[in-house]
Amino acid sequence: MISGLAIVAGVVGHPVAHSLSPILHNAWLAAAGVDGVYAPFAPAPDGFARLVAGLRGGVIRGLNVTLPFKEQALELADEATAAARSAAAANVLIFEPDGRVLADNTDGVGLLAAFSRQTPNWRVTSGPIALLGAGGAARGAAAALIAAGAPEVRVINRTLSRAEGLAAALGDRVTGWAQVDSAQAFADVSAVINATSAGLTGGEAFEPPLAATPAGAVVMDMVYKPLETPLLAMARSLGRPTVDGLEMLIGQARPAFSAFYGCPAPSGVDVRALALAALGA
Repeated sequence: MISGLAIVAGVVGHPVAHSLSPILHNAWLAAAGVDGVYAPFAPAPDGFARLVAGLRGGVIRGLNVTLPFKEQALELADEATAAARSAAAANVLIFEPDGRVLADNTDGVGLLAAFSRQTPNWRVTSGPIALLGAGGAARGAAAALIAAGAPEVRVINRTLSRAEGLAAALGDRVTGWAQVDSAQAFADVSAVINATSAGLTGGEAFEPPLAATPAGAVVMDMVYKPLETPLLAMARSLGRPTVDGLEMLIGQARPAFSAFYGCPAPSGVDVRALALAALGA
């Protein structure tokens, strides 16, 4: 039941109609018996700053931030966690009653939680990790993996200069690789992660040479529409263990829920099943 004292949070993006976050958070709210609501917000592409300004002072408790506003969310915040600063983006904004806006990034937590849940025997410290893409998602993932103890993160991108630029920003355990050298980069990795927002069907003919990876290498795709992406299908055909983007979405949502509503997300509700139903999977 929602009262006049309800805690309000939501997700903001453009577009946002596809977001599964309201399904996750509202299911947790119902299971926890929290007087709260989680709603979608879809400002115009040039309207995000105005939205944030209007919400200052605690009109709502917080927002999950998705494309294309993550970098801008960090810029607009008054304070930011180390995770948000390392990722150069924020996917969580908290609105304090005194008018301050706090930024965080839980995408790295979600990434590692997804590996832990779907490939529990994998360890981030067990070997180099190959990361496909050099955009914001790749930077956030690389920063989180390095912070968790990865010995090396190899950023692979069609434009080598972008991969090298990301590597230079994150330190000597991150290296930049050209797409044409993927087979060499894959040779001894413990995992391959697709961090391109469009997935492998984004208009490129590139097919990652997964056969060059060791037999036990885990393959993960941040994309969750479709749940079985071309990369994951290729990995399964080779017998590689896989991690899907839906599990990452759920993993990043849990700490956000705690930040918004002041209690942990209930473990007794199967939000993955609800999300799969919404996806028609």
